[in-house]
Order: sequence, then C-alpha cells, then structure tokens
Amino acid sequence: MKILSLWSGPRNVSTALMYSFAQRPDTHVIDEPLYAHYLANTPVEHPGGDEVLQVMENDGDKVLTDLFDDDHSADLIFLKNMAHHWIHLNDNWLAKMDHLFLIRDPREMLPSLINQIPQPILRDTGLKMQYDLYHTMQAQGKKPEIIDSKRLLLNPAVILRKACDALQIPFTEGMLRWEAGARPEDGVWAKQWYHSVHQSTGFSPYKTKTEPFPDQLLPLLEECEPYYQFLLERALQ
Repeated sequence: MKILSLWSGPRNVSTALMYSFAQRPDTHVIDEPLYAHYLANTPVEHPGGDEVLQVMENDGDKVLTDLFDDDHSADLIFLKNMAHHWIHLNDNWLAKMDHLFLIRDPREMLPSLINQIPQPILRDTGLKMQYDLYHTMQAQGKKPEIIDSKRLLLNPAVILRKACDALQIPFTEGMLRWEAGARPEDGVWAKQWYHSVHQSTGFSPYKTKTEPFPDQLLPLLEECEPYYQFLLERALQ
C-alpha cells in the first residue's frame, strides 16, 4: 500500500485532480484530512469552518496515526492536502509518503481565491509552504513531482501519464473522465467551494483570463511570484 499526498493551494483545480485519481480502480481518495487541524491551530475564518471543526478530527497527529494504522483495502491512498494545512506536525511523517505538488499561476489563482477569502495573505495561497515542503522532502531524499495546473488543463492525458510514470503507478484512461455531481469523499465544505467541479465530467479546457487583475492583490502577487517561479521551473511538461 502506497500513500500519495497531493500538496496544493486553493483554486488550483485540486478537487478535479482528486476526482481524477478517484476513478482509478486501485485508489481510495481522502479529501483534505488536515483541514480541521489547520483551522484549530490558526485564527483564520473560512466559509463553513465551524462545521469542519465539528465533524472532523482536529488533532493532525491523530489523523496521521490513524491513517497509517488503518487496514486499507486499496493499493493507493490519495490524500488531497492543502500545503498550508501542514503546521505544527512532525516532518518525519512526510518521509513515509510519496508526494505530488499542484501549482497555479498566482495571477490566475488570486482573483478566484478572493471569492472565498476576501483579504488573502501569503499563507492562504499555500505557495510558501509548498516551497518549504519541497526543500524538506528533498532533504529526506524524496523527489516530489510537480504539476502546473495550466499545463494539466492544456494536455491532461500527457501530464497525468508523466506524473504516473514518475510516481511509478500505472496511468489509466479512466482518470480523464468522471460523472458530474458530488462524490461521497467530498469534504463538508463542498457546498462552499465545489460548485464548478460538481458540474464537470473531466478537466475543463484551459481558458486565458481576460479580466483586469485586481489592484488590491498586486502586493500579494509580488510575494507569491518567486515561490511560484521556483516550483514552475521544476514542473512536469
């Protein structure tokens, strides 16, 4: 049994990627198992946050202990994680998993993020934590694979096949299509965040944003750019 953790930021098509992996016959997916741990350890207020704290385990160490102690029936466990949810946790857990990063150009991601988080800060993007996690995993001898969401949407079959090859798992054509609607694995926050992906039956074609970039997000964009460019240079293509 292999545990593969996706480390994404919000609004990066991470739920679509989770749905893609959910189509694999050998895989069980888990949606953001550390979300309540993150909310319990930060002052942030997210849409539906109170419900997340009520229904999910708040102790990240217990979440990870249970994850590794459970007798899973699937050969591959796919964790969809937000990178910034990794706080106050022992990095030794990371050495027990394989890792996949999902990034998105902050010039495209930030205007979408403010629909759920009106005044985001660098932490909310996950990019700085992705950068830090990348170096931590490298120091552990791991080689995280990186997918850029634009490249994924432009050519999902090619990028997914390359990711699967790098992760030493078989690619299946079934990863390219799924039924519209909610999935049983969706977190309780789906009603606030998953409207678009519930209407999808596959990766939506990439569309260039034409709206002007919001002036109030320019300082945050400048903070995000170095981390994004570092990761983009190492992404699959």
